[in-house]
Amino acid sequence: MKISSNFDAGAIEVVSLADPQDIRLRLRADNAAAFCQWFHFRLQDAAGTPVRLVFENADRAAYPDGWTDYRCVASYDRRNWFRIPTTHYQDGRLVVEHTPERNSIYYAYFEPYSYERHLDLIAWADASPFAECRSLGSTVEARDLDLVTVGRTLPGRPVVWIVGRQHPGETMAEWFIEGLLGRLLDAADPVARRLREHATFHIVPNANPDGAVHGNLRTNAAGRNLNREWLAPDETSSPEVFHLRAAMEASGCDLFLDIHGDEALPYVFFSTAEEVPGFTAATAARQAVFVEAFAAASPDFQRQHGYQPGRFGEELLTLASKWVAHRFGCVSLTLEMPFKDNANLPDGLVGWNGARSKRLGAAMLNAILRHVGG
Repeated sequence: MKISSNFDAGAIEVVSLADPQDIRLRLRADNAAAFCQWFHFRLQDAAGTPVRLVFENADRAAYPDGWTDYRCVASYDRRNWFRIPTTHYQDGRLVVEHTPERNSIYYAYFEPYSYERHLDLIAWADASPFAECRSLGSTVEARDLDLVTVGRTLPGRPVVWIVGRQHPGETMAEWFIEGLLGRLLDAADPVARRLREHATFHIVPNANPDGAVHGNLRTNAAGRNLNREWLAPDETSSPEVFHLRAAMEASGCDLFLDIHGDEALPYVFFSTAEEVPGFTAATAARQAVFVEAFAAASPDFQRQHGYQPGRFGEELLTLASKWVAHRFGCVSLTLEMPFKDNANLPDGLVGWNGARSKRLGAAMLNAILRHVGG
């Protein structure tokens, strides 16, 4: 048998591979920080052999509560991913028991979204007559920070900013944006058509491409958690946020959506902005209308479960959606999707996955249309 992870977003440490019933692994930390939880690796030459994968340091993960009721994802072709039902967390270790059907199988924390797919998405969008793509600047490792702009910039038009994958291991965010862009650039879709006529969209599908390629959970190549950099981004260590903020200051912002995934909660929900200083009754009313419109657009979304007030404490204004709400006085929300499954609409085979994230992204356009009043 062989385990390898030297590929895009690959991440694992192999402790012992001698016994297929006792394969010992360790979650690998981000390249320049101590966060760990993401894994993505290939197992070879185990077809027909029952294997038992033991992640020895699962209790040291960034979110150990996320292992409760979690099921590992796997794929033979890297396109179709399914859940391993015999995944359990006990005594601080995550254990995955499975019998591969073929000689090569990939296991991952969640369905990956490769950098090559990201580049394909940008190229596809740039070929559309409705979109224009450019780089906002360079990342720590000199990758492009890609921006997709949809709709003309005209006086009085609402400006919508949508950002995904500040935390690179939250790949559902880029799946979400792929679904949103797929609908927004559809010439035959009436909602998309109306939005393109009434609003300007600035969309960043992957705000942390370095971290994504490294297989990091939460940080960029310099070890910075980008969603804690918005109050005072550094051009050297967090250039991604530095460039994003500068572009947003230049364009203004009337609606901001920051797309994420939550390791522990098995729901789709918003983190809202009531705790932000200066949050007004008028903004609260606009936020309520937006949330209601999204609930009507997608049964996957719910409003009963989410973050408790005070969760972010003194860090509040270092977060993207909170800083934007404070700076621009607009509706500014963080959308969270599950790494596990949506407990309200569970799927035993795939759990929450890329396809469901894409559908959710497409549904978001209905709420945006209600917000911009097209």
